[in-house]
Amino acid sequence: MATVIAVGALSLDGLLLVWAGSWSGSPGLALGGVVCLALGGLVVLAWRRHRRAAAAVAAARRELLEDVESLRQLISR
Repeated sequence: MATVIAVGALSLDGLLLVWAGSWSGSPGLALGGVVCLALGGLVVLAWRRHRRAAAAVAAARRELLEDVESLRQLISR
C-alpha cells in the first residue's frame, strides 16, 4: 500500500511540476517534474523485482519444508 501511495505522490508531483514549468517557462521546474516521474517509474520497477524475489524465497521455503517432512518420515520408519 505504501508503494502505491509513493508512486502516486511522485507521479502527481511530477505532472504538476512539468505543468508549472511549461506554464511559467521555467525549465528547472519541468526538469524537476521529469525527475519525479522517472523516480516513480524506478519505484515501480524495484517493487516488482522485490515481489519476484519474495515469491522465490517463499517457494524455496515450501520446498525445504517438504524435504524436512520427507526426512522425518524416513527417520521414523
